[in-house]
Amino acid sequence: MKQTSGYSATQIGLHWIVAVLVAGQYIFKDSIASTWEAYTQGQGTIFSPLVFAHVAGGLLILAFVLWRLVLRLTRGVPSAPENEPAPLKTLSHIAHWGFYAVLVAMSVTGGMMWFGDIAAAAQAHNVLKIVLLAMIALHVLAVPFHKIVLKNNVMQRMIRPGA
Repeated sequence: MKQTSGYSATQIGLHWIVAVLVAGQYIFKDSIASTWEAYTQGQGTIFSPLVFAHVAGGLLILAFVLWRLVLRLTRGVPSAPENEPAPLKTLSHIAHWGFYAVLVAMSVTGGMMWFGDIAAAAQAHNVLKIVLLAMIALHVLAVPFHKIVLKNNVMQRMIRPGA
């Protein structure tokens, strides 16, 4: 994989768009959860803009994550900060690939559940939801850790495009 001095404006934009979409999925999940529950209990369901937004949001997340993967593989990403210990570099690498995998799996299982009526996909989607929340928490906590403990400014890479 290529190394660059920073993320491109497109990579940064996609990162934040996906972050906002994922936040929206969690904030507005009650509508789709109650609609799915009603559906599985044999009750009729009616169109809901929030349900549509959740489904569309999942499809957008999938598209944007795949785009990010293409950019990561073709353009590359900046290397980890030099003062980051080797085990943390490895964990960071695993975590980033894990994010891609979990976000794709969330979109796929959500689609399988919604469009395919597959109960196992619904269960997987719910488990992945917890995994993703834990990953997000660790990702967010890494920012002050880098700033305070490692004394590097890794956050700037997701704000200002590099070369």
